[in-house]
Amino acid sequence: MPAPATGPTPQAPVNPRSRVLMASLIGTTIEFYDFYIYATAAVLVFPSLFFPAGDPTTALLSSFAVFGAAMVARPVGAVFFGHLGDRLGRKKTLVASLLTMGVATFLIGVLPTYAQAGWTATALLVVARLAQGFALGGEWSGAALVATENAPTGKRALYGTFPQLGAPLGFIVGNGLFLVMGALLPSTAGSDPTQPSQAFTDWGWRIPFLFSAVMVAIGLWVRSRLVESTVFARTREAGKVRKLPLATVVRGHWKQLILGTFIMLATYVLFYLMTTFSLSYGRTAKDAAVPGLGYGYTTFVLMMIFGVLFFAVFTLVSGPLADRYGRRTTLIWITAAIVVFGLLWVPLIGLGTPGVVLWLVFGFTLMGMTFGPMGALLPELFPTSVRYTGSGVSYNVSSILGAAVAPFIAVALWKAGDGSPWLVGVYLSAMAVLTLVALLLSKETKNVSLDDDPDLAPAADPAPAGGPAQATARH
Repeated sequence: MPAPATGPTPQAPVNPRSRVLMASLIGTTIEFYDFYIYATAAVLVFPSLFFPAGDPTTALLSSFAVFGAAMVARPVGAVFFGHLGDRLGRKKTLVASLLTMGVATFLIGVLPTYAQAGWTATALLVVARLAQGFALGGEWSGAALVATENAPTGKRALYGTFPQLGAPLGFIVGNGLFLVMGALLPSTAGSDPTQPSQAFTDWGWRIPFLFSAVMVAIGLWVRSRLVESTVFARTREAGKVRKLPLATVVRGHWKQLILGTFIMLATYVLFYLMTTFSLSYGRTAKDAAVPGLGYGYTTFVLMMIFGVLFFAVFTLVSGPLADRYGRRTTLIWITAAIVVFGLLWVPLIGLGTPGVVLWLVFGFTLMGMTFGPMGALLPELFPTSVRYTGSGVSYNVSSILGAAVAPFIAVALWKAGDGSPWLVGVYLSAMAVLTLVALLLSKETKNVSLDDDPDLAPAADPAPAGGPAQATARH
């Protein structure tokens, strides 16, 4: 029979719901803002600023390779910040990851270019991008835990959508700022409208990176006012904090790690195709060596922002659906829709501008529906003592399999298709099939109760010789 609760836990301060939602939302908004401004710059200016002049496709692929390098650093960051989060607490770790991200992003804004410093500039860009990825590795899982560990009963998926909402908000803020800079520094008469102006290339692109310092300062202020989540505090009081969370996860929860990684795969591939690849494809001239859609930068980004509004709305819609019908059931249907969507790329785009808009709307709608429930599902796969590490590693290892290579593969397939993206759509469908298999092999986590977490039970005294084994079954 469980011993009655003792100690100060019932009187411990709790986070107001508004503070929980704001703290989880603002950090991921900054995270995705930093991602989007880097991704946009990687398409617009980094190929010419940080790589030697040559074949434009090769320069773009090199820029995407540096972009993808951050994804390799993300699992390392997930292990590092996960270790801190599972041992020291969520609050301190979230502050550290956000500060690391802010410093790295700001420094990109003051880097010399290849013309000024040669390969040293490129190397510094790689280092800063790796630092971004390292920080990103600890940001998402911590924000998701702040939301879900403080959520009311029956609303964990809804609360889990708030850190996910940072993705569309970060897109709108980041690309909106690039649009403002483009309007203030327009291309001169007679120049290629798909290319930025000389002033934008010289210094205008730096402004969004420098502005991130303001957003980070606001985020740090909000997060400094958090108190530790009750479930983690109880785990610490029960003496269940793990010395090596990663070892515990790998040894006792390897199946959840693998399933979580592949459950996220289609989400990552869709996300990066609809943001990074689509921007490159949409603004490449129709008469280029590898033809694109030929839209001007401003026109296509406005079309993307329209699509991202659906991303935001359906991210929030997905939470109540996942709370009512279950995370697994909801995601199985959405992932099946992603498989179909990948096969409809060419028919949709072939309809002209209305078709391109529909392509963006459908893609971003599915993105919101698949991304929203992840804020609850991945943390629910793991017990409290290793939840930061487990959810973070799954989320970020998937970033290597999906995000790191998706833009690079997409450009190669686009080139192989002689300018048609049909192979890119097939690639998306294939990755969605892998996610569908992982979902079918997984169990529903809707009714997993954090209050019944075995990590919250006080450590039992060693059983006497010949006595029953210690009843601390892991899930």
